[in-house]
Parts: sequence; C-alpha cells; structure tokens
Amino acid sequence: MVHNGLRGRIQRYKCNDCGRRFDGGIRRSKAQVITDYIEGKQTLEQLAVKYQVSARTIARDLEDMRYKQKISKYKDVVIQMDTTYWGRYFGLMVIKDSLRNKILWRKYVTHETIADYLEGVTWLERKGFHIYGIVIDGMYGLMQALRRYPVQMCQFHQQMIVRRYLAEDPDLDASRDLLALINSITAMDKYDFIYALMEWHKKYKDVLDERVHDRRIKRKTPPYMRPRLRSAYLSIKRNMYWLWTCYDYSDRIIPNTNNGLEGVFSDIKSKVRVHSGITKEHRKKLIDEYISRHY
Repeated sequence: MVHNGLRGRIQRYKCNDCGRRFDGGIRRSKAQVITDYIEGKQTLEQLAVKYQVSARTIARDLEDMRYKQKISKYKDVVIQMDTTYWGRYFGLMVIKDSLRNKILWRKYVTHETIADYLEGVTWLERKGFHIYGIVIDGMYGLMQALRRYPVQMCQFHQQMIVRRYLAEDPDLDASRDLLALINSITAMDKYDFIYALMEWHKKYKDVLDERVHDRRIKRKTPPYMRPRLRSAYLSIKRNMYWLWTCYDYSDRIIPNTNNGLEGVFSDIKSKVRVHSGITKEHRKKLIDEYISRHY
C-alpha cells in the first residue's frame, strides 16, 4: 500500500484493553529499500528521509544484501577479460560472455596478475564451459599463458599503446602516418593492414633505423634517434599474431575489441559513483548486488 508517497504497508494495531484499532505508520520492506538503493540514485540519508527512519536503520536493512553467484546455463562461450580499478588498490577482475553480456566470473584484486586470470579460466573449465575464444587487453605474458585457446588482443588497446608512444599530434611524418594506420585498424581487413604496415616500414625504414650521430657518446653502438617510434612499430609487429584472431576464426564470432566489457565497467562505475564515500566492504556488496541484477 502507498502512503504519503512511500512504498510499504501500513502497520495496524489493536488495543487489548478497549479493542480499538489504529494505524501505526509505514512498515518498511527491506527488499524495496535495497532496490531503491541499487537501482535509484538515493543516498542513505535520502532513503532515511523517504522511509522516516535513521540512516543507521537503512544501513542495517542493506546488510541483508546476500549475493549468490548464478552459473550460466550457456556453456559454449567466447569470453572477454579485463580489470577495472577504483583508486590504486581496489580492482574488479571480470570474465564475461561476449555474446550474451553475462558476467561469468569475477574477483576483487589489488592488481592484475596472470595467475588470477588463469584462476578464472580454470574455474570456467571446471564448471563445464567450452571456451572458443578469449579477448584480452594485451597484458604481457597472458597471451602466451592462454595459447591453448584462440586469443584476440583488443585492437583498441593496441591503438592506445601506440598513442602513448607517439602522442596525439606528432610532428614527424613517419609518426603521423603510423598513428593514422593504427587508428584505422578496426575498419581494415587483416591482409590490407599487414600490407599497409609493410609499405609504411619500407617508406620509413631509414628514419626508423637512424642512430644518434654524436662523437661524445662512447657506446660501441649509438642509440636510435627515435626510440619511441621504434617501440610503437615493434609493439604492433610483436602483437600482430594476436591482433587478427577474430579474422582467422571468423566462424566463432570473436570480438576484435574489449569495448563491450569496457561498457559494463562504465555502467558499474556510474552506479558506484552515486554512493561515493562508502567503505570497501559496502562497495563490494553494492557491486555484487548490481551485477546479480543486471549481468
């Protein structure tokens, strides 16, 4: 029943002496309080005003959030994995079904490790999942550790690696052309991209290999004149094998980026941002409950 804009049922009382019946205010539904907290944008104080109780009482109601992990019934999956952070030491590592947008496994971590990702993959295997492909962000060593599966490195992360080396608006023609090439990777065919990279290297090989000419440098082999450009190019070359798994296994519908997972992270962070200032344990409960309802 709705009373004064509040959800809940009116509590009715009866006097044992005179038999008179009267109303005694609003009975809160803890489930509704949790829903308002998770789905809405109300703080503890705002919920306390709404339900005419103290903020501490609302906090006690929220302690009833008890997340139970549900195992997906769909066992044939292509998965995406990555980690997002709140601050430096609070991270959420996630493995998601790329086709159904379902979070299959997650873990709270202080930092990313290959062992943690392998723990998640092993858990899926033990639960009977058949993994037909994995999309990762390019963490060093993880692609080799997962080599028994078709592994796709997120092409967007490769773009970000190159941008970090070359900046957004480089002065050098070679840098500008390489940046333009990597920015178009998601719209290109595998062999067109490889050919374009080979043509870039043929055109700028002398620029790439030029070394510092300075007699004051006593090293036997002088350093390269443009080490950041070389690092950007070698990064693409080194990761080329994993950048086109989606092309080589086109029948498995493997995404070429982790953008779907990034969208999930953005959604979760928007929800947590509404309730800034809560403790780490309460943040975990909020995230767990929100994921159980939406993913």
